[in-house]
Amino acid sequence: MWAQKLVAPANFKLVEVAEPREDKLREGEVLLKVLAAGICGSDLPHFAGKISGSLASDSHRKASSVAGYPIHEVVGDVIASRSMGISRNDRVVGWASGTNALAELVVADGAGVNVYPDKSLEPTQAIMIQPLACVLFTLAQIGDVAGKRVAVLGQGPIGVLFSHAAKSAGASHVVGVDRVLHQSAERDFGVDEFVHSSIDRWATTLTDSERPDIVIEAIGHQVGTLTDAIESVAFGGTVYYFGVPDDPVYPISIHAMLRKNVTLISGYVTPPFRRRAIEVAARYLQQHPELVGAYVTHVFDHTDTEKAFLRASSPTSEQHKVVIAMGSS
Repeated sequence: MWAQKLVAPANFKLVEVAEPREDKLREGEVLLKVLAAGICGSDLPHFAGKISGSLASDSHRKASSVAGYPIHEVVGDVIASRSMGISRNDRVVGWASGTNALAELVVADGAGVNVYPDKSLEPTQAIMIQPLACVLFTLAQIGDVAGKRVAVLGQGPIGVLFSHAAKSAGASHVVGVDRVLHQSAERDFGVDEFVHSSIDRWATTLTDSERPDIVIEAIGHQVGTLTDAIESVAFGGTVYYFGVPDDPVYPISIHAMLRKNVTLISGYVTPPFRRRAIEVAARYLQQHPELVGAYVTHVFDHTDTEKAFLRASSPTSEQHKVVIAMGSS
């Protein structure tokens, strides 16, 4: 089968590798024919060569030796299943547990994928259910946002979903902050006030009356934005750090947290909760069909994987989700 292999920073090569065998599936696993893969912000440091941590599926010294790396957002047809509740010929969306979905076929943990009900969605559209599942799971951890001021730092593919979900949940005022002028954030994603600014400049110029009750850090990849989130939040407020950090340790201002009675939360959707999270996200998307046309802005063929990652790495004003469609090799 074909697969894309990251052979050097920002350099993919289309290769032929052995197909995974149905008779080698372990209990709980599924074999998928990959139809679409979404590029997540957490994939970009791997693409750039900034992170080379090991993967569960990696038997080599370097994670980039794994064909199909580094994609985890996947839509696929089930070829074989040893996972309860998932059957052959089901079309599913979710997590490629080996972070290796840039391939014709992939073996995944069945607990991380689920059937989605709207069969009218193209695979390149349905891929958005996975990041939406992460966002809605996060909001559930934060609690009731109704009537509260919410700031979402970063209005990229994850940030705009946070903005939309927070507004839909009854937030009184949603502020989106980004250095890229995302004009569609207000038009399509429920942002009441878009601030075209660096996060530190915005945080240090707020008056007390402007401070949000809840700040969601949806940028990642840098320590400073978490510090800015704590700086910006109102007294007694909540900061949620979303995403996979690039560094194992983030220094924070404990003095600022104590002085303002700040609650800091973080986390991610662990496998036992992933199927349920996908169900919730699929239902949300059915309730908000306007998101389908607004969210995925760029689709590339798998033969143009490198171009897709370069596009995702260089956001523009009207850009949100970049998706890779899996055609024939």
